[in-house]
Amino acid sequence: MQLNNYFSQNNNQFAFTRQQASHFAKLVAGDFNPIHDEDSKRFCVPGDLLFSVLLAKAGISQKMHISFGGMISDNMSLTFKEDALGTIEVLDANDKCYLTMTREGDNLVDEKLAANVAEHYVKFSGMNFPHIMVPLMEKSGMMINPDRPLVIYESMHLNFHHLNFSAPTVELTDSVMEVNGKRGTVSLAFCFKENGQIIGEGRKKLVCSGLRPFEHSAVDALVDKFNSRKSVFLSALPV
Repeated sequence: MQLNNYFSQNNNQFAFTRQQASHFAKLVAGDFNPIHDEDSKRFCVPGDLLFSVLLAKAGISQKMHISFGGMISDNMSLTFKEDALGTIEVLDANDKCYLTMTREGDNLVDEKLAANVAEHYVKFSGMNFPHIMVPLMEKSGMMINPDRPLVIYESMHLNFHHLNFSAPTVELTDSVMEVNGKRGTVSLAFCFKENGQIIGEGRKKLVCSGLRPFEHSAVDALVDKFNSRKSVFLSALPV
């Protein structure tokens, strides 16, 4: 993954165009959520793209906890701010915070390695829908709004046993969906593996709103629409 293709940087500020963010979502993550379409009125930059840039610039730490605080629009100038304890915030020009990362243990700044780790993680993360979310929704008896599907990141925790790795893969180890009225939280546990050995674990939390009773036909239609959007996008790419 050539991460520099998906954001622009000017001195200490960085930003994402709609095309950069949309192509990252689709080409790297396999994420065809309509809110990442270039012409979407509700457009937002994928949280995985922001995380990938943060990993490249701030480095990989043995323990990292990331909290997401808001949706980022296109061409928004952002900066990293780090305090004396090593906590990093991603801020806009008005000091609104969109992401906070706390970290512990050893830290390694290596943009090539960070891009490699991020790519494997993002490809795993892009499987949220339909591969992981649909079975969870069916089991819980509730589903997202098929007309306005909205699933957003809330937080993520990563714990590496060491930093002596080069290209770890990511595998799901557990998934749970908890429903409270029209709101739901999804917790996904995963591990990082290299050469058959687990070298780290992670957990991320997603929030779903506007839930409604599960309907097989509606979910099937949503999956068909996802696959159709994916097919149309990929077929339009230059050979």
